[in-house]
Amino acid sequence: MAEHNPSPEYLDPAKIIKIFDALSHPVRIKILGILYENRQYISELARIMGISRPLLYIHLRKLEEAGLVKSSMEISSDGKATKYYELTHFDMRLTPQMLHEISKEINLEDEKSQ
Repeated sequence: MAEHNPSPEYLDPAKIIKIFDALSHPVRIKILGILYENRQYISELARIMGISRPLLYIHLRKLEEAGLVKSSMEISSDGKATKYYELTHFDMRLTPQMLHEISKEINLEDEKSQ
């Protein structure tokens, strides 16, 4: 089989697991779809999604920890602070060989203790 050397970021098991975890909930997939179209502030995004702001924050935190979204605070001319969320630039490709390489780095004993 041909030798393939994926970039180190793709081989970081913790990063891959965070991304998979972030993408494992349909609400978070929907958030990504909305943010693909345009950045949003929290209240507007909660209205679009039809969920509470506290629940939305939980989902956004998972997406931010995985590096899929980022936030920025902006101050309007009247002094009101508004937090915006937007997609980060990412390009994910997953192959069986990459999963094989990642699996070598995973220690199941560490996972059992959590």
